[in-house]
Amino acid sequence: MAKSEPRYFGGQAVIEGVMMRGANTWAVAVRKDDGAVEVTVHDVPSWAERYRNLPIVRGVATLGESMSLGYRALTWSANQQVPEEQQVSERALGWTVVVAGLFFSALFLVIPALAGRDVGQSFSFMPPHLAEGVLRLVLFVGYLLAISLIPDIRRTFEYHGAEHKTIAAYENGVELTPESAQRFTTAHVRCGTNFLLTVMVVAIGVYTFVPFHSVLMVVASRVVLIPLIAGLSYEVIRLAARNMHRAWVRALMQPGLWLQRLTTRQPSLEQLDVAITSLRAVLSADELVEVESRPVTRGVVQPALGTA
Repeated sequence: MAKSEPRYFGGQAVIEGVMMRGANTWAVAVRKDDGAVEVTVHDVPSWAERYRNLPIVRGVATLGESMSLGYRALTWSANQQVPEEQQVSERALGWTVVVAGLFFSALFLVIPALAGRDVGQSFSFMPPHLAEGVLRLVLFVGYLLAISLIPDIRRTFEYHGAEHKTIAAYENGVELTPESAQRFTTAHVRCGTNFLLTVMVVAIGVYTFVPFHSVLMVVASRVVLIPLIAGLSYEVIRLAARNMHRAWVRALMQPGLWLQRLTTRQPSLEQLDVAITSLRAVLSADELVEVESRPVTRGVVQPALGTA
């Protein structure tokens, strides 16, 4: 009988806090101006679960679901830092996300593709698809270096590090305290940064099969093929997460772990406390859901398994 895939916890840094996601629930914990930690817990949408056994498709579904939850978590965290009359609506933030999406599409998809074509035509030793991939990676790293200079972004990167350390502490079975979590690295193979780097590498291979016949074809292909590239990249990360005990897998994932030095920073114990609060909220809620969903025999609910 095939061994079932373990359930992984995921997360995301938000404004002054961390979002954690479990099997059935997701939670956000943020530190408010008065020092208190505010927490909200919600059920995880179930629509992506339908595609769990469909390779590539499950990656696209999971990515879409994660982006939706991240958007909701970010909106909630932002509104915890301002008075009620200044809070932003999900609709207003949605338009901001749309504009940002168009900007990033132009910056990381269209510009590298067109520039790569010109470079490939000028220098025969470098194929245009490879030139495009290199230019995209240079732009991505440059962008991360630039935004890391912004104080608010650096603080968010610290919460990103807190998220990784907390999940690592849980997955290694140690006590969930800020001091114990602080011992772990801020790098994690399932990080979104690692996923984005994998996307860029996979894109080079996929775009190799798309000819540079016209500007319209180049631009259209970069947009249309996003789901396929995302789905393939998800499968790569999924396999890597299950095989990190193999030296060659660790070697392949190492560039993505190095890149996380730009998107994570060492957190404080207070920031780790927020991340742990978020994870504990998910663990408690998930355990409650599991207990309530178990069959009742002779009027007795099956006991729940303990959590770390």
